[in-house]
Amino acid sequence: MDDRRARVLGDMTVGVALNATDPDNQIDATVTLAQEAAAAGLRSAWFGQTFGADSPQLAAIVGREVPDLQVGTSAIPVFGRHPLIVSSQALTAQAATHGRYHLGLALGTRFLTEGGFGIPFERPVARLREFLTVLRQLTETGSADFEGELLSAHTPMPARVPGADSGVPVLVAAMGPQALRATGELADGILPYLAGPRALAEHIVPTVTAAAEAAGRPAPRIVALVHGVVTDDVDAVRETATDALAFYEQIPSYARAIELSGGERAVDVAVIGDERTVAAEVRRYRDAGATEVVFAGTEIAGDADRRRTWDLLGGLAG
Repeated sequence: MDDRRARVLGDMTVGVALNATDPDNQIDATVTLAQEAAAAGLRSAWFGQTFGADSPQLAAIVGREVPDLQVGTSAIPVFGRHPLIVSSQALTAQAATHGRYHLGLALGTRFLTEGGFGIPFERPVARLREFLTVLRQLTETGSADFEGELLSAHTPMPARVPGADSGVPVLVAAMGPQALRATGELADGILPYLAGPRALAEHIVPTVTAAAEAAGRPAPRIVALVHGVVTDDVDAVRETATDALAFYEQIPSYARAIELSGGERAVDVAVIGDERTVAAEVRRYRDAGATEVVFAGTEIAGDADRRRTWDLLGGLAG
């Protein structure tokens, strides 16, 4: 890779979301992928939270096995979970990785919250605020004493985890104005997904940054999750991505971010093309305010293009 391309990102870090599909053992397959990502020069590996593997555990395992990578969850919904439990998971992962774990939270969706947990999807931003307030107490002091409208949390015994005394960076998959303001006031940064450079620069980054400044907090981290892959078969991959991403178009926060990015469909903010095209788009995210870029969906075109994508991104991260 030429020096110009390697310098394109400056100090911005680059990572990937790992989605192992091995039918025999997902954990073993994920560790193998993480080792490959580190060898390619990538700086971080992120794990989504579904109804399958527990993402903090997965991050802790990968972080122990692959010490060159930062690891994180992107992201754990605040509905159906309690901050006492999430704090225990996060602090354990932080101790296991010796300070390389990053906790990502999300509001979730009505479909998954009500359909999966049977919990009404009500007042999500108010719940997020209370969840973050309790989580901060727990990760920073090892105790909590909180009575809110939606949550209560008390620690009759210590909740600290030796080895995780520095706390845990907390990020939120926030994109709407209210969620961004809550995140800027109470968390360390954001994990926007399917929000293109225009939406970041004109709407998302200014809102969360202003909220952090007003609260006297440091400038927030902007970890932009980008659905993308390096490939020569652009039309076929774009068609596959159109179907894979259609679910997000039904979720108001994603639909708004796509529209603010100048797109009509979710695939319109995906980054699909050759090395020059993808490198240029990564630069646009940096210029829009992203402090970190994490590529998701790199497996969509098969292993050869995934490796090609990782090689490019690893070089950019160098």
